[in-house]
Amino acid sequence: MNTMNPGISAEADARHKSDAVIPVAEEKPEDTVIEEGKTVGKAFADNPKYKLRHVDVSYGDDRAIKNISLDIGRNEVISFIGPSGCGKSTFLRCLNRMNDSIESCRITGQLLLDDEDIYASKKDVVELRARVGMVFQKPNPFPKSIYDNVAYGPKIHGLANRKAELDDIVENSLRKAGLWNEVKDRLDANATGMSGGQQQRLCIARAIAVSPEVILMDEPCSALDPIATARIEELISEMSKSYTIVIVTHSMQQAARVSHRTAYFHLGHLVEVNETNKVFTSPQHDLTESYITGRFG
Repeated sequence: MNTMNPGISAEADARHKSDAVIPVAEEKPEDTVIEEGKTVGKAFADNPKYKLRHVDVSYGDDRAIKNISLDIGRNEVISFIGPSGCGKSTFLRCLNRMNDSIESCRITGQLLLDDEDIYASKKDVVELRARVGMVFQKPNPFPKSIYDNVAYGPKIHGLANRKAELDDIVENSLRKAGLWNEVKDRLDANATGMSGGQQQRLCIARAIAVSPEVILMDEPCSALDPIATARIEELISEMSKSYTIVIVTHSMQQAARVSHRTAYFHLGHLVEVNETNKVFTSPQHDLTESYITGRFG
């Protein structure tokens, strides 16, 4: 004989029917909706500076980058966005082999700069890093004069044989970084006495001084106030006429202001890449939309 309380039985039936109509996608963790190696949008460029194919990065047994393929266009500004720990800085550091110093790091795939394999066994890493400059999250001027900070790279790379040539490189680099008029009368002053925004522009001038082709920027404005941030963003727009620029940023507003394309990373995957206005106004992937609308991240 069935002794179940009729009220409980009815409640169980109702709950069973309710459970049956829950969409399967809602029951899955977010990472299961990503197909490895598949990126929606426009991942490739007509005139690529970098061709990156099937890139995997692991730290020991932990895969930080999972089968990413992407072109970075010549004289393009591209922003990498995504939640903390999604792999965007790790991927950025692959572009000038900054991960080489991490013993547990293993990189596979094809990474070409102007069709040259930057991970070839005979590749000169010093020469690569002269071609691909890096600006870090926090300004890191040398404890030297403003002049010596900018002159350091050209000296060690032998780009100037005479003092007059070095003077020209320092002045031109500081002008391109929008700093010359602020420091021209105190080039012998210690760079560590400059404001944070000035120090970051000095680091950009230092990168420019060795005539790079690409500039990588890892959250270049995160430690700066809004006024200094605006100046750096103006500078990025100006520099894009001469350089390919790759930026990692947590600021979606910054990505929208400065970049031609935006790439969205999630849990080591490259989920979506497209023209910046399309990413922010009509994203093609649900995860991209969830991130830019603030549902997670």
